[in-house]
Amino acid sequence: MSKSPNLNIFIPAAGGAALLLGAAFGISTMNYGNERIEALETSFENERATAKAQAERANRLAESLSDAEAAAAAERAAFEAESEALAASAERQLAALQSQLQAPRATENDVTRAKPASEPVIDTGVAYGLGREAYPEEIIAWDVDVLPDGRGLPEGSGDVWTGEEVFAEYCAACHGDFAEGRDAWPVLAGGFDTLDDEDPVKTVGSYWPYLSTVWDYVHRSMPFGAAGTLTDDEVYAITAYILYSNDLVDDDFTLSQDTFLDVDMYNADGFIEDDRAATEYSLWTGEPCMEDCKDGPVEITRRASDVGVTPADDGSMVESYMEQQLAALGGTEWGAERVAGSVFMDPDRMFEDENAADGTEPESEGEQSASLDTTSDQTASGPDPALVAAGEGLFRQCASCHQVGDGAKHRSGPHLNGVLGRVAGGADGFKYSNAFKAANAEGLVWTEETLSAFLADPKGYLKGTRMSFRGLKSDEDVAAMTAYLETFSQ
Repeated sequence: MSKSPNLNIFIPAAGGAALLLGAAFGISTMNYGNERIEALETSFENERATAKAQAERANRLAESLSDAEAAAAAERAAFEAESEALAASAERQLAALQSQLQAPRATENDVTRAKPASEPVIDTGVAYGLGREAYPEEIIAWDVDVLPDGRGLPEGSGDVWTGEEVFAEYCAACHGDFAEGRDAWPVLAGGFDTLDDEDPVKTVGSYWPYLSTVWDYVHRSMPFGAAGTLTDDEVYAITAYILYSNDLVDDDFTLSQDTFLDVDMYNADGFIEDDRAATEYSLWTGEPCMEDCKDGPVEITRRASDVGVTPADDGSMVESYMEQQLAALGGTEWGAERVAGSVFMDPDRMFEDENAADGTEPESEGEQSASLDTTSDQTASGPDPALVAAGEGLFRQCASCHQVGDGAKHRSGPHLNGVLGRVAGGADGFKYSNAFKAANAEGLVWTEETLSAFLADPKGYLKGTRMSFRGLKSDEDVAAMTAYLETFSQ
């Protein structure tokens, strides 16, 4: 009989396996719990850090709010103080007005007289509460005036030839290459000894008594349309060139703080002290005389348009003498004539023919003489009439400095009557530059050849010449100018 397997053998084995499985499960469960605890602790630390950061942010916001409230309180206090000051000022003004209204009114015989200029102004104590005190930086920015003794000048310098280049770039469009003026823009050079004429030519050279005024005006107001954009060195250079254009300095002059007082202005002694407060004010403060001021009826004897200071191009002054002259010259484009010395600015070149309305071009004394000389020289051996005519037109750019014909005088440059055949620098009574004095000592004579070379390139031909003319553009222009000057050889 067979026996069944003994199951008792397997019971201990199964129990051991179960015991092993239970131990493994317990260990794994324990590891899982530890990891879970660590994760929870990490999460808790993160939450605690976030809460702390939010608390700190809340504290900062509270502090900012406190600061804002303090600033608002301070601003409110300042506003209240300003309002109280304005109210107090208004009350003082009202009290002053009431006092004036309550004061007895002057009788009809009382005459209100202006207080002498020397009497101090009485401080009424009335404050208007407007504006604020200027900052020191603002005062420095505004304090740009220059006094006649040079106080207020900034550091810097500028020489004549640099000034010529800067002047050509910024100023010549209005004032001409040689400061002779263009169109309605003022002439800056020449006009010497014309202040007692009927039509004085007031320029920097002939009229301005102080160099500081020139520097200050250029510094503040130029160039036109871009005032205040020039550097201090450019202002020094432009001023030096203007002085040179008026023969007040030599071509090697450099203007700076150190040389500013070395310049002697031509009209420095032409002004007197304003003594009207002592000599005239008393005449203005009594009962005015309103009758018998002039013998005979009042009439207009002359108009500004007659002397060219009020040009018009809209036909409103078509009957004026100036418009007639413009019409005779071919219209209102009269810049070329201004460059030529301006018949309206130079009394020595004023047209004498009052009947210009017939369409013919009137002639000045110099032009009449030129016509006579040209006519007399139009022989087989004389200059070509066509060249002479072309040269006469070219000479207009020279006429601001030089004169020719009967009565010709020295201006910024010497007169050119008889220049052909004359020794360079040989015109009596003219103050020549050192370059011309040296040429005179060497015996340089103006012939057609030497004069042509000089007219083509003045600075290249005669080093150091003060003449700022750049030269004629072509050989044809040189020949025409030489032919024109030859007509004044006698």
